[in-house]
This record gives sequence, C-alpha cells and structure tokens, in this order.
Amino acid sequence: MRTVLAAVFALFVWTAPAGAEDVAARVTRVLKGTPLIDGHNDWPEVLREREGDARWTVDLRSRLKAGDELYNTDITRLRQGMVGGQFWSVWVSPNLPGPEQVKETIEQIALVQSLAERYPDTFAMARTAADVRRIHKSGRIASLIGVEGGGQIDGSFGVLRAYRALGVGYLTLTHSRNVDWADSATDDPKHDGLTEVGESIVRELNRLGILVDLSHVSEATMLDALRVSKAPVMFSHSSARAIVDHPRNVSDAVLKQVAVNGGVVMVNYAPIYVSDANRRWSSDRDAEKTRLNAPPFGGLYIGQPEKAAAALAEWEKAHPQPVVTLAMVADHIEHIAKVAGVDHVGIGSDYDGVGKDLPAGLGDVSTYPALMAELMRRGWSDADVAKVAGGNILRVMEQAEAVSQSMSKPGK
Repeated sequence: MRTVLAAVFALFVWTAPAGAEDVAARVTRVLKGTPLIDGHNDWPEVLREREGDARWTVDLRSRLKAGDELYNTDITRLRQGMVGGQFWSVWVSPNLPGPEQVKETIEQIALVQSLAERYPDTFAMARTAADVRRIHKSGRIASLIGVEGGGQIDGSFGVLRAYRALGVGYLTLTHSRNVDWADSATDDPKHDGLTEVGESIVRELNRLGILVDLSHVSEATMLDALRVSKAPVMFSHSSARAIVDHPRNVSDAVLKQVAVNGGVVMVNYAPIYVSDANRRWSSDRDAEKTRLNAPPFGGLYIGQPEKAAAALAEWEKAHPQPVVTLAMVADHIEHIAKVAGVDHVGIGSDYDGVGKDLPAGLGDVSTYPALMAELMRRGWSDADVAKVAGGNILRVMEQAEAVSQSMSKPGK
C-alpha cells in the first residue's frame, strides 16, 4: 500500500499542474547544482544478510522490482532519486566480541568499495568534500563510509587509524548498547556520557578527519562530545525530540549546542522517530507480543507460536498502525531549522535499516525529490533546500578537514 502511495505522490509532484511543474524544475536545478547526500543507508549490511556470498556478484541495478519490497535501494532508484552522495553504513552487531566486530567491519568496508569497482559508471569512492563535488559533476554517486558503532574499533586507536586509511568518513560513537567509553541512548546509563577515554577518542577522530557521529548516543554523550570536539559533529540519522520524545532524537537543548558547534542533524525516516503515535503503537505492539509468547517462562500462548501469531494479527486489526507521511518528515526538518538554523539540518533516511516500514511518499531511494518539493511548497528557497540536500554536510566535512590539517601540524 505504501509503495502505491509513494508512486501516486511522485506522479502528483512530477506531472500535470503548472505549479507542480515549476517545483519539479526547481528541484532538478537544485540537485544538479548541489549533490544530494544521505547520511545513512544500511544497504551493505542488508545485502550481506540476505545475499550471503552472492552479495559480491548479484546484480544491483534493479533489485527492487514492481511489487517486491525486498530492498529500499538499487542503482535504478538511486538515479531516479538524483542521489549525489551516500554515506553507506558498515554496521555489525554490537553483541559480537570486539575482534569479530573489527573483522566484519573490514568485510563491510570491502563490500562498499566493491560497489565502485563493479559499477564505475555509477559509483566512485570519496573521502573529502572536494571528492564529492568532483564525482557529482562527473554524473556519478559519491560513496562514503560510516562505521555505525564505537565497539567496532575494539578500543584501539590503531584500528581507528586503519579505518581512516580505508576511507572511513564517520564513526557513530555507540550503537544500541553502551561501549566501554560512551553511553548509548537505548541502554541504561553507565558512564554519564563519555569517559576520559571516550573524550580522547573524539579528539583522535578530529585529528584523523573522521566525523564524530552522535546518532544512537545518549544525551549526556551528545553534550560531552559537543564540548570536546574541535570539529563540527554530525547526527547521521536522527530526528527532533520536541516532536517525538524518543531518546534517539535530538532535544532542543542539544540542537542549540549543535548550532554553536557548527554541526548538522540529518533527519531519520524511521516511523518510530517521526511520529509519536507510531512510537506509542510500536511500544504497545511489542508489549502485546511479549504478553502472548515470551519463552521460556512468559506469555499467554507460551511455546505456541502459531496461536500467538494469530492472536497478534487480531490485535493489529483492532489497533491499526498509525499512518506516517512525508509531510511529517518535513516537519522534523523545519523544526530543526527553526531551533538550530537552516545551516544545521540534512537528510539521513536509514533506508534498508527499517525494511518496508517507511513514511508514505518516501518508500525508497527514488523519492528524495518529493521531499525537496514539499519543502519548496512550504516556502523554502532554492538556496535553503540546497543546504538541506547536501550543502550543510559538505560544509561540515570541509571544516572537519581543516581541523584535521591544523591538528596534524607539528606541535599540535
């Protein structure tokens, strides 16, 4: 159903009325001049999970066919979405032992690099803002790498430096669980933010020119990192907490510090971070699943998954999932721009990290222009839309590069 809604929405935006044609022309002009850069896409991880060894050879040009919701991403749709740059997440499970996380991270990095090797007319690896601009002008998509979890460095500065040599552009300080030196937003607090080691890791990230990514971290960790970092930070895929009170989102107090720091918050599409009604529904559904079947000791239909599934289906009929829309995502962008300033907001879709559960109108990577069009219809100028699309993260990258050069000078 959502795929149908997305198609109808795109058709409305890109055809017929003169006003819509004017908006479409403006969007096209903006995205030809400024690369649209998404801060977070989990396609590599999902390819590994679903394709196994075939991920190295499977045809990636059009994996998402009509009626097939297996992936949010493929080359055809990236082109339709006018994507100019993509930070590919190289997430691995934080439950793995540290050395195994490092090994799997390197494998994921190799997979991202293979995109450019296999499809050189479509992708090219990028490390700097200048790389992104050059690649965009050549008509290709700049591929950047984000390591999505501090556990993936296994506490080693050497590993961190090796990642930079392999082209890593950002490190998310935590994922869903605390690490030895930083608290996660979705774990019980342990360190009250960053430890001294955590602060030293932030400084090393600055020196290496790797962006400090604060998505997934606790508010205390956000504030500590903003205090310590000499370079602008990023939130690769987070939304506004004033709209949805989820700890993965960014409060107004933190947004004001992001503005001082010069960083950027790249808005997430995941429904539980976009709609408070959806967040509450999701929590209620999780509670119902536990009530029905929670082996080995709990649940009305414990050990009877078929009965539990049927009962959950009945619950879902009585409690339909709230609709989440493209306009709601635009609301988060506008709120962040209002509080932090239009220079401090971008896009971090989380495509292929949330499956098919996406806002109506934003069902896959072909739909970025529709979101830009929505902002224009709300009165946004071409210049400000260009900042959201990619200008802001490019500025952050350039400033982080300058900080890195300064800190790498002798005596620094």
